[in-house]
Amino acid sequence: MNTTISLPPDPEITPAVIAKHGITPDEYELIQKILGRKPNFTELGIFSVMWSEHCSYKNSKPELKKFPTTGPTVLVKAGEENAGVIDIGDGWGMAFKMESHNHPSAIEPFQGAATGVGGIIRDIFTMGARPVFNLNSLRFGPITGNSPSVKTNRRLFSGVVAGIAHYGNCIGIPTIGGEVYFDESYEGNPLVNVFCLGVLKHEEIARGAAKGIGNPVFYVGAETGRDGLAGAAFASRELTEESKQDRPAVQVGDPFKEKLLLEACLELLTTDAVAGIQDMGAAGLTCSTCETASRGGTGVEIDLAKVPKRETGMTPYEIMLSESQERMLIIVEKGKEHIVKEIFEKWDLPYAEVGVVKDDGMMRVKVGDVTVAEIPARQLADEAPIYHRETKAKPAPKPLCEIPKTDVGLALGKLLADPSIASKQWVYRQYDHMVRDGTMVLPGSDAAVFIVREANKILASTSDCNAIYCSLDPREGARLAVAEAARNLACSGAVPLAVTDNLNFGNPHKPENFWQLRECVEGVAEGCVAFNTPVTGGNVSLYNENPSGAIDPTPTIGMVGIIKDESHVTTSAFKDAGDAVILLGELGDEMGGSHYLKVLFGRKEGVPPRIDFAKEIVLQNTLRDLIAKGLVKSAHDCAEGGLAVTLAESCICGEQTLGAEIDFGTTGLAPELLLYNESQTRVVISAAPENAEAVLKLAKAGGIAARRIGTVGGAQLAVKADGNEQRWKIAELSDTWYGSISSCMSEA
Repeated sequence: MNTTISLPPDPEITPAVIAKHGITPDEYELIQKILGRKPNFTELGIFSVMWSEHCSYKNSKPELKKFPTTGPTVLVKAGEENAGVIDIGDGWGMAFKMESHNHPSAIEPFQGAATGVGGIIRDIFTMGARPVFNLNSLRFGPITGNSPSVKTNRRLFSGVVAGIAHYGNCIGIPTIGGEVYFDESYEGNPLVNVFCLGVLKHEEIARGAAKGIGNPVFYVGAETGRDGLAGAAFASRELTEESKQDRPAVQVGDPFKEKLLLEACLELLTTDAVAGIQDMGAAGLTCSTCETASRGGTGVEIDLAKVPKRETGMTPYEIMLSESQERMLIIVEKGKEHIVKEIFEKWDLPYAEVGVVKDDGMMRVKVGDVTVAEIPARQLADEAPIYHRETKAKPAPKPLCEIPKTDVGLALGKLLADPSIASKQWVYRQYDHMVRDGTMVLPGSDAAVFIVREANKILASTSDCNAIYCSLDPREGARLAVAEAARNLACSGAVPLAVTDNLNFGNPHKPENFWQLRECVEGVAEGCVAFNTPVTGGNVSLYNENPSGAIDPTPTIGMVGIIKDESHVTTSAFKDAGDAVILLGELGDEMGGSHYLKVLFGRKEGVPPRIDFAKEIVLQNTLRDLIAKGLVKSAHDCAEGGLAVTLAESCICGEQTLGAEIDFGTTGLAPELLLYNESQTRVVISAAPENAEAVLKLAKAGGIAARRIGTVGGAQLAVKADGNEQRWKIAELSDTWYGSISSCMSEA
């Protein structure tokens, strides 16, 4: 451990230096007003990261207030702590959250993604919860072909997946689901959204407030280095091109040390020694000190000379802004210091008493007797300027004039080969999804399912967002994302409980981008109200752009539900030959924003599907009732690629491949429209033949359109409609679907 600190003369704070820190002239004036003087260089850096979008939500906070955040199951609300907590019954709760590491992953994909996983895990165990599983939601540019940009996309994709696998596998937390999409809009600006869920008893909820005047402040975990100065808070500011080029390396994670930190913190939280605990995540030591002080209505004074460091000659600026990983700040009850020391020595982790809780409301940073920063904690942490950005609506999407025709037989193979639709086996086979022996549904079905044995609860979780829909109609696309997440849970047999989100958008200073953000937030809010799923927290990631423009708006939804009985757990694959194939919902006729148009014709056009929440809720309730009655063997959400892709996936995504004979009868729809439209509120289920009539009767009694469309069995998927027939060999569809991404990644 190296304790030497460099105290060089402060650089002159010029307008250029201020701009390089992402601070506007008006913000700089406000900083001077708060301090009653000009800030020094360290203080300027502290304000820079704390007033970044990542830490302050200064552009998005007014919009985020539109989310529903309360309800009878909410134990910790969004924004109160590091993660929200939801009651799951019998005195147990779940803490869960989604965060992004987009910008660090674009700089260094392996470490950017790995440390993103580490950060979200810390958010969960900081609450006193034991993390039990992870998910992720990823977006990249196209990986098909051999152009320089495609090769870059493959490098980013490979590095991100490897980083996620490395951290999760090493720390021993299973990664059991997620989603991956590929689109030109993410060229050079991948999205890496990571999710973690943990469980705890109600009385174990920990808080991140600096309470108790005179209580000592402990730094625990890994030593601080210079590796974290391009972290999430630093990277989420609006930076000049010059300052982007000056970014240092991203954080370097150590999952083995995080495992020790996790166990040590959870053990410490079982004692009466902790008055407050906070992860050193975004903005590192800066954020953890001022936020705990602000929450506690107190002040915190720390001495950087006592902070464990792994590099010589670090400056106060570097120490305060570093986002080095695997570190926590703990407020200890005075007189209980020995408990902290004993536990952290047992787990062989660095620790140091670095400060004290004060009664003056200040975040005071010293090096020995020299004060290097002194800022009112509440104004730094909670009173960043809030902006109500200008909006400019983009033109409404135009209805399609016509549906382009193609060989509908060949089209299915092309859709199944598209990396956004193809099996993500190449990704999830790198993840350990069986550690802790709680995974009940392996990756690849509509939702992940995990049994929490200590609580005797079965949880289902999913992440969803169709950014093509959002690019065409942001509000409706966001509404659809919530509905699809809930439908995926229903297909697994689960009742939705709550939502976390990750809002990924471009530069909010551009009115069209901010309009997209506002529309998406309002769409998500409408969906969460409809499904009674309060938002427990999440993340906003802005400034996601490449030289061609902003990414497609991507409001990723992470939704968690509960399955009442193990017998209700349902997966998407057909189970037995002879079973009846039944469509719940209408045939549909909406082709706008479809993958058929995107994959086969390179077009993102048209009006995306509309969602009727009332009908959707009836469908999902009916599906759960059918599952609870033991009448459903499989259930698969009809989404990207329409009915043809849904049927093909149901045939090939299980432990065994099973064909199906499908006959839609007379529909009056063109083959392209029937097979590949993406209308919502549709699920393909299978049932034992003797139960088919009961399923149809109960569905129709509930007001849901339902029809038997075929029978499971054979070596082909055959589809008849309107006097036409298409046949595909199941083995060929399976090879295409499973092999597409690995084939792309093996190209030179």
